[in-house]
Parts: sequence; structure tokens; C-alpha cells
Amino acid sequence: MVYYSKHKQFFGYGAMRGLNLDHLRIFLDVIELGSFSAAADKHGLTQPAVSLQVRQLERRYGLRLAERVGRKVAATAAGADLLAHIRAIDAAVEQAERSMQAHSAQVVGRVRLGTGATACTYLLPPLLADLRRRFPALEIVASTGNTADVLRGIEANTLDIGLVTLPAPGRMFQVTPVIDDEFVAIFPASGRLPARVTAQALAERPLVLFEPGARTRGLVDAWFEAAGLRVRPAMELGSTEAMKEIVAAGLGCAILPRMAVPAGRGRPGLRVRPLAPRLSRTLAVVLRSDKPLHRGLGQLHAALLALGAPPA
Repeated sequence: MVYYSKHKQFFGYGAMRGLNLDHLRIFLDVIELGSFSAAADKHGLTQPAVSLQVRQLERRYGLRLAERVGRKVAATAAGADLLAHIRAIDAAVEQAERSMQAHSAQVVGRVRLGTGATACTYLLPPLLADLRRRFPALEIVASTGNTADVLRGIEANTLDIGLVTLPAPGRMFQVTPVIDDEFVAIFPASGRLPARVTAQALAERPLVLFEPGARTRGLVDAWFEAAGLRVRPAMELGSTEAMKEIVAAGLGCAILPRMAVPAGRGRPGLRVRPLAPRLSRTLAVVLRSDKPLHRGLGQLHAALLALGAPPA
């Protein structure tokens, strides 16, 4: 229940407005030390100043909070109830102080990263593992989607940062290109390969491409269109691993980002060839221009930017 006085002071939210935490602590010390003078000595105040602050609390609530019992000051029933709340408030404030000190002293918190499925699968695991090792209190939540999905999340602030395929239009975004990722063609281990992997040569074979809507699919379609071709793929899939399995089974050929078939770690049963002419995509780090870089986000941002740095 909420009680109002003629001065519009009441128990509940309104009673907390303008409340001085020092006054609460002084009242606590008055009761725990048993005197106004002892509380005044502890806080470096005069006894009249301490008495005034306790009276201000009593006027705020319209209740008697302290009374003299013999030579000591004790809490009334209302005062004892208030003391329990003061101790809870002190504990919450102390916990808040420790939490803020942790943020100041180390990298903690939660960072939301959006990226494409290919980068999340083949590029980011070592980076995320290194951040986990160096900053165990930092939680990085990665989600996958196409470039448009990630940009919408960054704009709505449901994502903190993204690693996406360009272009990434929007005035509010800070965009930093980091990686040039070449596309390659993959073929089954058996069978003849074309002398040059041109758009015409691929169009004559069963072709497995990314599903429509993906930025990478748009780049591949534009590559064929530049050669005057509009292809009709035999299959359209959203998973690079599924595309590799289909090709390894001899059901066609596919175009994939190079990072999906890393040299020396390619899937057995596949042959990898460059495209002619060359086709590539650019991966960029994107965040809102007005996004504050707290310690955790700053570390992830720096790690993503370092993806484009030349090997040491």
C-alpha cells in the first residue's frame, strides 16, 4: 500500500526521490553506535548536524525513527525496518562498486557479433578461442545471417559489431575492409577438368550455388552475367559443407569462397581451381559510428581488424 502526506511524500518510488545515501548511513551508525555524538565523530560532523539529518529522514517519512532508551539511542519499530533496507541498499551499492571496478580493471561483459556462416565456420573459431583464452570473463555471442540481416541488427543495436561481405551501405555505419577472399571452383576428384575455369565452362556442367538472397550468391551471379550468361543451378544450398558433400559425390561442381576450402585442409574427394577471370569478395568490420567501444567490444574490434594485417 502507498500512503501520501499533504507534502506528496509517500512510501514507494516517490520516497526514494532525492534520498541521500549519506543520511541513511548516518542513521545506521547512530543506531549501531548508540549515540549521535559517536556517529558525528565517525563522519567528521557536529552532533547537531547528525541530529538534523536524522530529523530530516523522520520528516520525510512522517515517522519517529529513533528514540533514547536510557543512555543509548535505539531504533523504533519503523526505524528497525528502515535499517534492514539500509543494509540491503549498502550491500547493493557495494556490489555495484565491485562490478564497476571489474569493468575498469579487466575485460568483462557481453558482446554480440553478427557474421556470415562461412566466416563463422572457417575464419573466426581461432580468433574467438584466442579471445576466450586471454579474456575468460568476456562473453562473445556470435550469430549468423546474410549481410542485410547483420546490418539491420547493428542498426537496431541488437548486434554490437559485424563481419560482413561488402557492400554495407548506410551513413550510420563505420565500415573497415579487412579481407579479400577469392572465390574458387570445386570439382569431384574424378573426371576431366576444363583447361580454364571460365563462366562458360562452368555453365556447361551441373552447378551447385549458394541459395538466392546471399551476398555471395549475388557476386557469383554478377560474374556469370558479365560473361553474358544467366545460369540455372542444379542445386541451391545455404551450407558450404553441404555443397562440398554434393560435389564430392560427383553430382556437380560449385563456386565457394577460398576460406571454405583452405589449402592443406581441403576435403578429400575435391579438386580446387581458380576462376577465370578472378572473382573475390571483401569482408569488412562494421559497427555503428556512434557505438561506444567498451573494453570487451574494443578487444573484439581490434582482433577483427587484425585479420587483414599481413603475417608477422
